[in-house]
Amino acid sequence: MNKMTKKRILCFGDSYTWGYIPGTDHERFPDDVRFPKVLQKLLGENFEIIEEGLNSRTLVNEDDRPGKEGRNGSQYLVPCLDTHDPLDLVVLMLGINELKHKFQNSPEDIGNLFEKHFVKVILNRKSQFQDKYPQVLIISLPAINETTEYASQRYVGGTKKSEELKEIYFGIAKTNNCHFVSATELEVGNDGVHLTKESHIVLANKLNEKIKSIKW
Repeated sequence: MNKMTKKRILCFGDSYTWGYIPGTDHERFPDDVRFPKVLQKLLGENFEIIEEGLNSRTLVNEDDRPGKEGRNGSQYLVPCLDTHDPLDLVVLMLGINELKHKFQNSPEDIGNLFEKHFVKVILNRKSQFQDKYPQVLIISLPAINETTEYASQRYVGGTKKSEELKEIYFGIAKTNNCHFVSATELEVGNDGVHLTKESHIVLANKLNEKIKSIKW
């Protein structure tokens, strides 16, 4: 398979996709740990993985903290899709930041925003120069551990809500004929939110298995 026929996969997400190391001040896992980079190695040369992870990326909310401009994912999505066109698949892992208690969102609210502003937008974004649309693979969110100081300060009620989102995201995937992989069972680190090194590797392997089963 030559370079022009590689399957192009966009991993669009937040700090999970970026590879935030739990319990640190914005330190990032290296290439041999981050799930998009590990996935690239597992899939091999017939695939091209494009990393688009951004810390604190939301679905539709703005982040008013200094240095957190441009976090509204819905505003960046279409330019991002067009930048990396053509795309065969978009892997979506988003919604955890909307679970922060300051936004007062229910799991249903988050599911509605996720489906309207991301899933449906991607599925209906035709390539600018090829007669095709990208497929979508939805990843459910890790379960928040509220007993940690970090999570308890940001995600009151987040454990139950993050677990409920698994079924909501699965339903969205089924309704829209999308692929689905669960990360809800994966271990989070000492901040109660971000994935451990081991969880990144597990997620990469789950995605590898799912993607290799896709009928292109």
